[in-house]
Amino acid sequence: MPDSVSPFTLVDVPGGMPLLGHLGTFRKHPLEALSTWWRRHGDALRFRLGPKALYLFSHPDLAEEVLVRQFDRFVKVYDPQRPTGLALVLGNGLVTSSGEVWKRHRRIIQPIFHRSRMAAMADRMAQVGEQRVAAWKDRVGSTIDIAAEMMQLALEVISQTMFSTSMTQHIERISHALRVSITYAFDSFSNPLFLPLWVPTARNREFHSVMQFMDELMYGLLAERRHSGAHHDDLLDLLLQARDEETGEGLSDQELRDEALTIFAAGHETTANALAWTWYLLATHPKERAYFHEEIDQVLQGRTPTADDLQHLPYTRALFDESLRLYPPAPAVQRKAAAPTTIGGLSLPEGAFVLVGTYNLHRHPDFWPNPEQFRPERWLNGERSSSRYAYMPFGAGPRTCVGLHFASVEGPLLLALIGRHYDLKLAQDSVEPHLMVTLRPKGGIRMTLQPRKVSVVVPTKQTITHASELS
Repeated sequence: MPDSVSPFTLVDVPGGMPLLGHLGTFRKHPLEALSTWWRRHGDALRFRLGPKALYLFSHPDLAEEVLVRQFDRFVKVYDPQRPTGLALVLGNGLVTSSGEVWKRHRRIIQPIFHRSRMAAMADRMAQVGEQRVAAWKDRVGSTIDIAAEMMQLALEVISQTMFSTSMTQHIERISHALRVSITYAFDSFSNPLFLPLWVPTARNREFHSVMQFMDELMYGLLAERRHSGAHHDDLLDLLLQARDEETGEGLSDQELRDEALTIFAAGHETTANALAWTWYLLATHPKERAYFHEEIDQVLQGRTPTADDLQHLPYTRALFDESLRLYPPAPAVQRKAAAPTTIGGLSLPEGAFVLVGTYNLHRHPDFWPNPEQFRPERWLNGERSSSRYAYMPFGAGPRTCVGLHFASVEGPLLLALIGRHYDLKLAQDSVEPHLMVTLRPKGGIRMTLQPRKVSVVVPTKQTITHASELS
């Protein structure tokens, strides 16, 4: 949208406290704060967390400016001398780096995640999924935390596809380490009163401890692979073999650690949350759940899904896409202005912190009919937004998530695999979304495992696009 045609008006969010600004409200309920401020005050806002001013943009045109048209002017917030946020955990990997470092790493890693490679990994994903589902047979009729189960399943998938090894024996420690480190990272960014790492508080000591464990795990896996010389044709092999096409150089050990941990952490956390929210939505929408089961019974005929099946499971994919719309794994994308600039008629100073409100974009009434409703059929009947940047669960522009194709195969594949065996019933009254870098269900999601008797459905000429009948 040209600035001269329809400039935006920047609104300062009212109610800030002296010195602290909006810190109290944001710290208490960050997602609710970002959503409420947007609904009340519009698509371009400014608020304060202590002395730090942040801009919240929740319109596709503003998202396009920040992430696509001016992506080189809006960089990641990474200072190697004083790292904050995810950089404390992931170092200078793809998620956190900027400039020439990011460009070099992207050139090296992008081919690893090509769509054709991801399809080949579907067999490993399915094998891990079947093993996990088989372990549930003794828990039929009992209540499980589906969010925790999906986290452990996705963790084992990334372990097998990346390292060709099982992390089952480390799952509890890894889950704890990631929970502690990601919470710490979020607080370090959002709380200006956060004490630096060198202060020997109990929390800082715990963070150092879990990061030491994760470092030993990553460096140990790298050393073991190099020492053995074995080839597994997995993501770790590809990382070790990857070379910059311009210089012929590979990644250093520190860079390998940063990228391996980035893929390991981000590669399971986001998909696990997306799957958990999808099961919640299916459990609370019986018609859509019935249609989902009908499709997988008709297509799979009682067998394990493969990558080739995904093209014949459009409704299952639509379920996953709609879940990503309502509960995007990353509800906001953070950037910093590297130089003074103007977007949408708004002037931003150098160093301005910007949040692109993905959660708000996905529920924007100007771009989505019935935005608060769970309507998988919108992805099949042309009801989805016509604006390219009103939907970006994996980001947008040159920094679109490198694991896009991996998640696009893993999510629907595991949905179909689990849905073939089980009907998951919600065992609690409500679920609250909780923003902690990613969008998690607060306290998990308790569900009852109900086995399904798979009905072998004779395929008909009726297509799955008739899902619009559910609306």
